[in-house]
Amino acid sequence: MEINPYHRMSNHPYQQKQLKIEHLQSKHKKRDQLEISSEALEMQKANPLVEARQKKVEELRKQVESGEYKVHPEKVAQAFYDYWNEND
Repeated sequence: MEINPYHRMSNHPYQQKQLKIEHLQSKHKKRDQLEISSEALEMQKANPLVEARQKKVEELRKQVESGEYKVHPEKVAQAFYDYWNEND
């Protein structure tokens, strides 16, 4: 048997089998898929709270961007106070 250090043997059975397995696995990879039922989509559309919140957020965003939004520290402090003392 002659050993050739310059050329790699490409007929290695284990390596060939691994290449074949990897090729088959790459062909049959499944992708994640999401399906939302029509009832869930309808529930998402029909929620008036979501629409109202979106509208309010959009208005606030415009006010902040234009510099018209004013923070009233007294009202903020009162809201915090009322929230934390609600359970007493």
